[in-house]
Amino acid sequence: MTAVDRSPTDDAVVRMRDAATRVGGRQIWSAVDLTIRPAEFVAVLGPNGAGKSTLLRSILGLQPVSTGTVQVLGAPAGQQNARIGYLPQRRAFDQSVRIRGIDLVRLGWDGDRWGFPLPGFLAGRRGRLAAERVAEVISLVGAESYAHRPIGQCSGGEQQRLLIAQALVRRPELLILDEPLDSLDVPNQSAVSALIQQVCRSENVAVLLVAHDVNPIYPYLDTVAYLAHGSVVAGPPEQVITAETLSMLYDTPIEVLRDRAGRLVVVGQPDSHADHRP
Repeated sequence: MTAVDRSPTDDAVVRMRDAATRVGGRQIWSAVDLTIRPAEFVAVLGPNGAGKSTLLRSILGLQPVSTGTVQVLGAPAGQQNARIGYLPQRRAFDQSVRIRGIDLVRLGWDGDRWGFPLPGFLAGRRGRLAAERVAEVISLVGAESYAHRPIGQCSGGEQQRLLIAQALVRRPELLILDEPLDSLDVPNQSAVSALIQQVCRSENVAVLLVAHDVNPIYPYLDTVAYLAHGSVVAGPPEQVITAETLSMLYDTPIEVLRDRAGRLVVVGQPDSHADHRP
């Protein structure tokens, strides 16, 4: 992997060194070096099948690496998942789903507990703490006006904000979002991207986001990790998403253009359509 690295520190949230992984006997990527620090907004980009979701699974400890190391929050991957907020790929909730947005967010706080709340002071104190934090993250994502509405009656952008609030409710130090913009229209993609950067800074949480299209998130990113052909290039977006860098990564001539709206277009990828949004 080629990396544009910043000065090393010991506060890395994620540190991958010379990591490689195989799935079903096929090597997905190798020689990955990636460092993510607190309050850093990082996007994982690349064509379908490049191994973006596999990279997330390796960071979560769900897909062991075949060589190299993956340290997350100072421990081997998988050991500190309670300190990670995770929003997997999803489809929009059906209109018939009646659970309220506020209750969906609350599930992020205590959805792993079985049975009924304990009576007495402890239950009351725990309930107050939960209610305060739920209200805090709903305000953080700007969802106060629809948080008491059934989630199925919320728009796609509103649903996504509430799900981000759910992932934040336990104050994670790393927030992993797998294609959170995929089902949204362009205005909502931009609005949610801006929200994610705001969360990243205000909560001092590192964000790792998988996306197909860099355009909605480009203005907000600190780092891009671009996967292709089993390799990864990481660094500031303006240094990674260039004709020179992507041509090296694909080992074939690539052009990076801007259309009339200013959106980036990558042209010439050998394993995709000729005109591809990165």
